Amino acid sequence: MIIGGGLISRPYEKVVLVCIHGRTCPRQGSLETCEALREAVSTAGLTDKIRIVKSGCLAQCGHGPMVAIEPDGSWYGSVTAKDAEELFSGPILCGTILERLRHQPKRHGKNVIAPDQWTIPPSKE
Repeated sequence: MIIGGGLISRPYEKVVLVCIHGRTCPRQGSLETCEALREAVSTAGLTDKIRIVKSGCLAQCGHGPMVAIEPDGSWYGSVTAKDAEELFSGPILCGTILERLRHQPKRHGKNVIAPDQWTIPPSKE
């Protein structure tokens, strides 16, 4: 795609992944978080620059709802719909770090909390 005489390297400036399919995030309100973030982007008129994506499991079960912002590489945990505006206006829009929600795993890769330590209701499965 050519705009203003130059090539666009990617279709969106930022892509925000919201886990809605893991073992815990859906029961922790991740779908509501995703919708609140989409609303914030839409209200700001930035749907052509920022894409909020419903993602599969990000393998951080028990820390959610999980939100990952790319290309920044910043991850946030326990993000509720009430946090959406603050996450949007800071980390998503300006690239700042929101320390109170920043996910800081102890190691790279999968960081799943043991099910007996989850702070959510047990699965009905």
